[in-house]
Amino acid sequence: MATDKLFYQEQSNEVSLFNYAFEHQLPVLIKGPTGCGKTRFVAHMAEKLNKPLYTVACHDDLTAADLVGRHLIGPNGTYWQDGPLTRAVREGGICYLDEVVEARKDTTVVLHPLADDRRILPLERTGELLEAAPGFMLVVSYNPGYQNLLKGMKASTRQRFVALRFEYPSAELEQQILIKEAGAEPHLAFKLVELAGALRRLEQNDLDEVASTRLLIYAARMMSSGMNPLDVCRCCLAEPLTDDPQTVQALMDVARIYFD
Repeated sequence: MATDKLFYQEQSNEVSLFNYAFEHQLPVLIKGPTGCGKTRFVAHMAEKLNKPLYTVACHDDLTAADLVGRHLIGPNGTYWQDGPLTRAVREGGICYLDEVVEARKDTTVVLHPLADDRRILPLERTGELLEAAPGFMLVVSYNPGYQNLLKGMKASTRQRFVALRFEYPSAELEQQILIKEAGAEPHLAFKLVELAGALRRLEQNDLDEVASTRLLIYAARMMSSGMNPLDVCRCCLAEPLTDDPQTVQALMDVARIYFD
C-alpha cells in the first residue's frame, strides 16, 4: 500500500464522501473556482486509495477518440491504442476529466454508460464492450463561474454524478496550507491570506477571477526564498488576474497596504 505523501488540507468532509463514492462505485463531480484544490484533492485521493490516476485536461478540440483510443499505424501494421479513459476502465483506476464542460457535448456522451449502474464502455471501433473493473472511478470537475449557455453541463450528464462543491479555504485553513505547502513562516502566511481576502472582495467590481490558493502558494514560495514582496505580488497576484494596466495598479495599491 502506498504511503500518503501528497499534502492536502481537508476543508470539510470531502474525503469521507469521496471514499463512500469509491466504495459504492459512484461517479463524482467536483465544482469550484480556479485554483481551489480540485485537482490536488483528486490526486490526493488516488494516492490514498492506491489507485492509478489518469488525468485529462478537457478542451474544445477533445474528441471521443482522445478519451477512448484509436487505431495507429506502426512498423508491423495497424494496432489499437487505448485512451486514458479505456486504460482506467481496464485497470480499475481513476479517470479524472478536468474542466469537463470545455469538452464537446458529443464527446462527453461517451461517459453516460460508465456513469450509471451499467458501468460499461462500448468500443465501437474494436467491437468490444468493456465492463469497468471493480476499482474504476470516474471523476469530473469544472468551474461554475465559466459556465454559459453554450458551455454548461447537460442535465442528463450532471444527474449521473454525486457532486461536491469546493470553495477557497477559510483564512485559518489557507494559512496552514501556505505553511505546509510553501514552507512559509506563519506571519507571512497570515499577511498573504489577508491580502488575498482583500483582493477577492474586488471580484464583483473589477475582476473576472480572484487570487486563488494556487497563486498564494506561488507567492509564498517566492517570498520565502527572499524575493522582494512587492515584485512577487505583482507577478503572482496582480498580473495573472488582469491585462488592464490600471487594474494592475489598483491591485498593487492594495498589496502595498500589506507589504510596503
